[in-house]
Amino acid sequence: MDRAEGAGVGTRAEAGVGGVVSLRSPGRGCAVELAGVTQRFVKDGGRQVFTALRDVSLQVRAGEFVSLVGPSGCGKSSLLWIVAGLVRPSAGQVEVLGKPVSGVSREVGIIIQQDALLPWRDARENVALPLRFRGMSKREARARADDWLNRVGLKGFESSYPHQLSGGMRKRVAIAATLAFEPKVLLLDEPFSALDVQTRNLMENDLLDLWTGSGQSVLFITHDLEEAVGLSDRVVVMTASPGTVLADHKVDLARPRDLLEDRRHMDFIRVYSQIWDGLRREVMQAHHHDTARRPVSGGAN
Repeated sequence: MDRAEGAGVGTRAEAGVGGVVSLRSPGRGCAVELAGVTQRFVKDGGRQVFTALRDVSLQVRAGEFVSLVGPSGCGKSSLLWIVAGLVRPSAGQVEVLGKPVSGVSREVGIIIQQDALLPWRDARENVALPLRFRGMSKREARARADDWLNRVGLKGFESSYPHQLSGGMRKRVAIAATLAFEPKVLLLDEPFSALDVQTRNLMENDLLDLWTGSGQSVLFITHDLEEAVGLSDRVVVMTASPGTVLADHKVDLARPRDLLEDRRHMDFIRVYSQIWDGLRREVMQAHHHDTARRPVSGGAN
């Protein structure tokens, strides 16, 4: 698939720096839509401009699970922050749930690499806090927090503090805190990257179980192509920096899935190999570029 095919969005228009305007031809049933998004950063006191993203266009349909993969430094996380409303793009158009993104939306949940838990609050209080911010009564928030802690397998740990929990358990609390307020769009930035392999595989299955039937639209950032294939309806491949869409792959694997088992199946291996063929070239290009920029250390022979 060439880059034009991978983009998958028809109408694109450049806006001024920091400009976000409404899409003229929004995709039907799209929860997230980006068209021609470019992100630039000023460096060295304004003497240099670094382009992290260039002309990125993609869609996440309602209820769809889409993963974004690409070499390190290709702008995946920057793209997620733009969708979240935490960063304004230098150019392009962004919509979430049919509305131009102008700031953080109450309909969007974010789960990042770090736990982002308050160490002085126990698990129940950490999960209840976002609900209280949204106006829910203390009693109702505590009840819903207990329900979600039970859903993520932490019944009996409601009064435990973050330092008393393992890494996997803290991540479960973070997931419960985000899902408890029932966001329509879920943004995840390598949420399991700090976990050991066994715990990560279990958490991936748990995430699928929680997402199934929720109707939530997911944009998932990962460096792990196996994780992306196992979780997703589509895998979008980014180029080396400046990042743009190289290819958009449909993952034609039946659901429900079991990531502990599916990795060994021929259909999984087939999909993985097809995507890796293109991703590998971008990873190697980024590696060669980084190597070429490293200073050569001197020394006696």
